Amino acid sequence: MKFLYVLPGWEGSISDSRVLRDAMRTNRQDAFVIPKGKYYLVDAGYTNGEGFLAPFRSTRYHLKEWAASAEQPQTAKELYNLRHSRARNVVERTFGLFKKKWAILRSQTFFD
Repeated sequence: MKFLYVLPGWEGSISDSRVLRDAMRTNRQDAFVIPKGKYYLVDAGYTNGEGFLAPFRSTRYHLKEWAASAEQPQTAKELYNLRHSRARNVVERTFGLFKKKWAILRSQTFFD
């Protein structure tokens, strides 16, 4: 539950992939670099690529879908998505804790 990189200054309506592309620009002094052999979880809005692990599309994913069915994963894709969803849940909880601790993160903030 640690943040490794923060890139402030973007509006909340901007797509995550645009912010990520900006963070990874090689001409940035503070560019986001993925260490060799490391991976980051991304949601279905991204594609799998070097350093990024996205869930399989058209395969059961969300934890509530698993809880409702009470079934075990039947395929390798379902098992991967279940584990991806559990790990991503940690990310969502981390954001929830930050918003609880710092009220400024709960709503839009406008600066000149």
